[in-house]
Parts: sequence; structure tokens; C-alpha cells
Amino acid sequence: MMRKRVMSRSVFRTKLLLSHQSTEHSHELRLKRDLSLWHLVALGIGAIIGTGVFVLIGTATVGNSHRPGAGPGIILSFLCSGLVCALAALCYAEFASMIPVAGSAYSYTYATLGELVAWLAGWNLILEYGVASSVVAIGWSGYFVNVLKLVGIELPDLLTHAPESGQGGLINLPAVAISLVMTGLLLVGTRRSAQVTGVIVAVKLVVIFFFLAIGAGEVNPGNWMPFLPNGLSGVGAAAAIVFFAYVGFDAVSTAAEEARNPQRDLPRAILGSLGLCTIIYIAVAAVLTGLVPVAEIDVHAPVAEALNRVGYRWGAALVAVGALAGITSVLLVMMLGQIRIFFAMSRDGLLSPRLGAIHSRFQTPSLATILTGSGVALLAGFVPIGEAADMTNIGTLFAFCLVCVGVLWLRVTRPEHPRPFRLPWMPWIPLLGTLSCFGLMLFLPSITWIRFGVWTLIGLLVYAFYGHRHSRLNHL
Repeated sequence: MMRKRVMSRSVFRTKLLLSHQSTEHSHELRLKRDLSLWHLVALGIGAIIGTGVFVLIGTATVGNSHRPGAGPGIILSFLCSGLVCALAALCYAEFASMIPVAGSAYSYTYATLGELVAWLAGWNLILEYGVASSVVAIGWSGYFVNVLKLVGIELPDLLTHAPESGQGGLINLPAVAISLVMTGLLLVGTRRSAQVTGVIVAVKLVVIFFFLAIGAGEVNPGNWMPFLPNGLSGVGAAAAIVFFAYVGFDAVSTAAEEARNPQRDLPRAILGSLGLCTIIYIAVAAVLTGLVPVAEIDVHAPVAEALNRVGYRWGAALVAVGALAGITSVLLVMMLGQIRIFFAMSRDGLLSPRLGAIHSRFQTPSLATILTGSGVALLAGFVPIGEAADMTNIGTLFAFCLVCVGVLWLRVTRPEHPRPFRLPWMPWIPLLGTLSCFGLMLFLPSITWIRFGVWTLIGLLVYAFYGHRHSRLNHL
């Protein structure tokens, strides 16, 4: 009978817990508030601009045997994905200002929809950040190999491709190496990581604006015809994959507990970084498809090779180096997000308490960092990029749906709760956000849905046999 009472009051009790979580935990389980608005914006841009615009834009534009390409209509695909993310970002902003703790969508759904739904959100955020990090590392490897070729060094395919990539590879060694380097950097502290990210963000923005300035003068409008070679289905399919280019914005919210003024700075950082990146993406897509006919776009290093094809070899080298910097910053922030999800779930008892242990010197979750880095390195070394990107997107879209539902539910159940940032146009924004996220999920291949179902089933089993039994909620 007591058990039923605890479960029946679980929604209210988790709200209370999460509303004060940043002050109730002991010093050993707190993270240092070191991040300013600039640090948060740098983390947001650092997470967003990278593999999506430097690598996946080629695959989405050209298409493959599994999905039609958007052609020059990739511009609409970026706009579509950006609007979907904007709807979710507004919901994130309200939550982040109300519940400034680590955990992103996991913490938000725990505060509104209960522990089981929160577990599903957290489990899929693990899928998002862990697999996304491996995708980014693979993309980094592709540009690294490209840069080496420009200086006359060619690594064997055996060491630069996954075994199932179809290119005779054994292991993607550069991807493994960069994953381990980022693990070491994250281990020594978030503030230092954010400072490094700020420098990298500046470098890659300079490179992108250089590409736009040089490429705009070489655009051939004839390359934009036909604008929609595969109709709206091509635009939708491309939007489902370039959605990956935006998912980093929620990494800002995972660092909420380390922000100096989270109620003020988090909404600004989330919405500001997303808006700026959307404009940049659309501009890059327009110039890229105007420079090179769709059928001739290189799917491995599309932006750099586009300049190379129109005679700017030195420009291609510069862009390739900038792409390396950009992708590096994305990897850093994606891995940071994964670590903070482990930390938040561990602190609530749903995962092993060892994942929440803070290093005495660096004040970072050391075991969670090492586990994340090792997992990302293994995936990056042995999994092809396309399959990993699809799994990232479906997990992320599912988590976004939960956040949109959660913010609507909290408006109904706790209308009096203080909201430093108040979502406008209720209830239409969360409703449209939920429907649009689910709509993009429908454009993903059926095999991705099957894998998503298997992953969710595994998560439910882990929750049933460990998380539910060890939950802090059940001991209150």
C-alpha cells in the first residue's frame, strides 16, 4: 500500500526534488558554476556548427540508395530542420530557466512526467550524445585524412575506415585518437574545455565566412536547377538527416548546473546560438550547391572540395583545416553532454553512483568521462557514419517530443511556478514542436526504427532490474 502511495505521488515529488537539486546535494555532488553567457554561447555554437555543415550536407544533398537527395532544395531542408529545432528550443529555454540543473531533457521530464518517462528520455539522450560523438569523430577523421593528402601524406584505408564501411577498413584510427584526446581534455575541467571551445568557435566561423566570401563570387545559378530534383520527399528525407546539424543546441542545457546565472543566460544562449547557426547553414547550402552541380558534390569533404573544384586549392586547404577545428569543438561539447547525462542519472540513483563521483582535483565526473570517451572511441573506430547518424537523430527527436509535452503539462499542473523565461503562444508552440519532431522521425529509414525499438526495450529492462530499485525517489 505504501509502495502505491509513493508511486501515485511521484510526479509531484520529483518536481520538488529537481527544483532544489542544485542546492540540496552535498558538496561532493555539485559542479562548479564557472560558465558565463559567452562560455554557454560558445558551447552552443561549438556543438551545432561542425559535422552537419562540413560533412552530412554532402550526403543529404546527393542522396544514396536508402534515401533521395534534396539537391539545391537542401536550403529548404536546413530551414525545415531549423524551424523544428526552434520550436523545441523554446520549450528547452523555459525549462532551463526553471530547472537550472544538469541533465537536459532527462531532468525536465523527471520534473513533469515522472521517473519512467524521464528514464526513457535519459536513455535516449545517451543514444543521442554517445552515438553523435562517434559520428562527429568519424567526420573529423575524414577531414584529417583529406588535410594529410593535401600535404602529400596518405594513410592506408585499412586504418581510416570502419570494417563495415565497404572500403576495406579495419579500424578508423584517427577517429579513435581524437576521441581519446577529447576525453583527456574533458577530464581536466569544464571551464578549460569551454575556453578551448571558444577559440575553436572563432576559428571555424572565420573559415565559414571565408568560404561564403570566396564562393559567392563563383556561384553559377544554373547549378540550382532543378531546385527540387526529388520533390518534397527529397527535402523531407534530407531534413531528417541534416537535423543532426542542429542537435547540439541542447548541450547548452546539460551545462546548466555550471552556469553562473542560468535563469538569465541559458535561454539567451540556446536561442541565440540556434538562430545564428540556422542563418549560417542556409548560406553555406546556397553557396555550395551554386558552386558545384549536385551530382559532383563530394560527400566526404563537400565544402573544401567545392572550392578545390573551382580553382581555389589553397582555399580548400584552409577550409579543411577550419573544418577540423569546427568538428573538434562539436566532439568536445557532445561528449560533455553525454558525461552530464550520466552524472544526472547517477545522482538520482538510476545508474551506478560511481558515475556521479567527482574527481578531487579536477572537480569533474571522472569515471563518467572515462566511460564516455572509451565508448565513443570504440563506436568511432568500428561503426559506419551513416547508420550512426540516423540512430542519433531518432533518439534526439524522441527526447525533443518529450520536452515539448513536458512543458505543456507543467503549464497545466503548475501554472504558478516562477518562469524567468516564459514560452510565448501557448499551447501552439509545444504542440507544433511535438508534431514536427515526430514528423521528421517518420522520414528516417525503417531499419532505424527497428534499432530504436531494440534500444528502448533494453533501456526498459535496465530500468526494471536496476534503476527502479535504486532510485532516490523510492527512498524518500
